[in-house]
Amino acid sequence: MRPRTAPAIMRIMPFTTKHTIPPGTLSSVPQPTLRTADGELLLRPFELADAETIHEAFEDPALSHWNIRTMDSPDEARDWIESVRGAWREESGAQWMVTRAADGERLGRMALRTVDLWEGLAEIGYWVLPGARGLGVAPRALNAMTDWALGAGFHRIDLLHSTRNEASCRVAEKSGYPLEGTRRSSALHTDGWHDMHVHARIQ
Repeated sequence: MRPRTAPAIMRIMPFTTKHTIPPGTLSSVPQPTLRTADGELLLRPFELADAETIHEAFEDPALSHWNIRTMDSPDEARDWIESVRGAWREESGAQWMVTRAADGERLGRMALRTVDLWEGLAEIGYWVLPGARGLGVAPRALNAMTDWALGAGFHRIDLLHSTRNEASCRVAEKSGYPLEGTRRSSALHTDGWHDMHVHARIQ
């Protein structure tokens, strides 16, 4: 990923390519609310009122097993939400709370957890709350976010998961993210190094 402020050597040796997505494309507008194709789910920007739900999500053993970070209190969750808002302004990430459209029930998170405007690249992160699993929330929300991202000009969107995480593999396949290969021993989890499957959608 190219640095945002080019050091002297880069000013002396300019790039021969330009930004795939011009800077300001995201930050100049409010983060949008997205709707799944069936209209049943909304992806909306995070609100401070979501802090308790986020904290509770990280108390779930299945979720925490695949995450190397913790969320020890609602106060930490509120700090995280503020950082998520900052990432949109800085154009370094975009994250949404997934809710049921009918009643606003919180179901999970969908994210472009890293963003590179220069090359138009992004990497996905997501989780679904225990009570919403098995209902197709993740693939439907992922499709909605992917459609938005490709429409916004992203060239490639990566989805990486441990080869031991079969549920994430199914989500990728249902969402049209073909498996490209395996990165051996490339992610450190609490139980050691994991091989990672690489799935991707390309513009």
